[in-house]
Amino acid sequence: MKKIVITSIIALFFVGCRTSDDVNLDQHASYETLQEPLLTYAEKELSDYLTTPSVNENNFRLTMQYWTETIYVNESNYDFTNRNVSNNVWRDNYVNVLMNLNQASKIVEAYVPTFAEQAAWPAKKNNQLAILDILKVFTYQVLVDTYGDIPYTQSLDIDKYPLPKYDKAADIYSSLINRLSSDINNLTTAGGTFGSGDIFYKGNISKWQKFGNSLLLKLGIALADVNPTLAQATVSKAITGGVMTSSADSCLFQYLTASPNRNPIYTEVASRDDFIAGKTLVDYMNASNDKRIEKYYSTDNEAGDYIGQVIGTPGAFSDFAYAGDFAYTTNTPGIIMSYTEVAFYLAEAAARWNIGGSAAPLYNIAVTSSFRDWGLESEAANYLIDNPYDSTNWKKSIGEQAWVAMYNQAVTSWNFYRRLDYPQLTAPSTAIANAEGKVPVRLQYPALEATTNGTNYAAASTSIGGDKLTTKIFWDKN
Repeated sequence: MKKIVITSIIALFFVGCRTSDDVNLDQHASYETLQEPLLTYAEKELSDYLTTPSVNENNFRLTMQYWTETIYVNESNYDFTNRNVSNNVWRDNYVNVLMNLNQASKIVEAYVPTFAEQAAWPAKKNNQLAILDILKVFTYQVLVDTYGDIPYTQSLDIDKYPLPKYDKAADIYSSLINRLSSDINNLTTAGGTFGSGDIFYKGNISKWQKFGNSLLLKLGIALADVNPTLAQATVSKAITGGVMTSSADSCLFQYLTASPNRNPIYTEVASRDDFIAGKTLVDYMNASNDKRIEKYYSTDNEAGDYIGQVIGTPGAFSDFAYAGDFAYTTNTPGIIMSYTEVAFYLAEAAARWNIGGSAAPLYNIAVTSSFRDWGLESEAANYLIDNPYDSTNWKKSIGEQAWVAMYNQAVTSWNFYRRLDYPQLTAPSTAIANAEGKVPVRLQYPALEATTNGTNYAAASTSIGGDKLTTKIFWDKN
């Protein structure tokens, strides 16, 4: 099979103006390729977005008050429009991830197997399509959780829908749950799959099944306060199907030591002193005698003290703690979904509905897993003695500990924060007026959408209650 496709599809942004050259094609990156290179590219782009601390792209380490900026503190004060951050988030997920996954799916669907391949192809085809769609589901959830209503049913067919409508976020969630359930059912360990081009799991179907069920758990938990019936059914189905059970199941992207495949954290911090520790998390960890602070941050303080700067306030790099050694290591893996994250979902499901076990031991497992992630498992027991599960305020217990544990998964941390309302973060007094004195609970739609897809943008803005940083996502009810 030979198809002329691309490894990087650019400039989606749902524009209505077309030229004789396809604006969705990178004219400098046309190659003969198959579905596997497209999967590789999409996986890397997804990992890069979730991992990078670039102020042009992913500011959630700042929003969650893990870090703050040294000199130019716009993003620490929630000014995301100066750098068109939302445009980049939209492009990264729709163009670099979803469009490439969709092109890979088309190649799989169109492939005509050779005579020798005919017997094995149906199972392999189903596995490949299921894996590609699982990643689409993951990415659509990221977009919904970031913006609310988004283009969905018309989003990937720009020829037919150059100005796609926005679907209701709650409807998208229901669709994603159904799609994902079907994807998981279509996976079979007896069939073939992708090879080394699948950076996440190297084509291991058992791992993909666990990832799929863990993603189903994540979707269900998100609906806990808005649709508890669907939430409980989805969570129960996920747990029965089999979610991650150890860090060996975590979904990671293994970066390399050489450019351009280094971890994007290293790319941002190695040559510039732009970020320092945020006072909010540093003070919390110091107060709880949390040994993970030695991994999260480094310090040049002669006394060895970890000091964080007030969020939104400039500070000299030499005066405060800064990112730990992991950030200065080129091949630190990017995290798509970790077992620790899943363990916290299990603790939450138990706390809410007594599903899947007892909350207290599951909470202990989740916290211990975080310590293990940083090579500090032996410190977990003493920490839990001082920071036990509190059944009278389980949202505080789980919310605060998930916040600490998700230090290197800031996009995920933002979800825990909005759903559980812990930790109780305070916006800096210097925050932009559009934040209305609050920590943002969504990103505003891209400016390009307002100018090129204005009718659908306006309808979506009205539907969600206003295109503002303070407009809550449909599942954020408390």
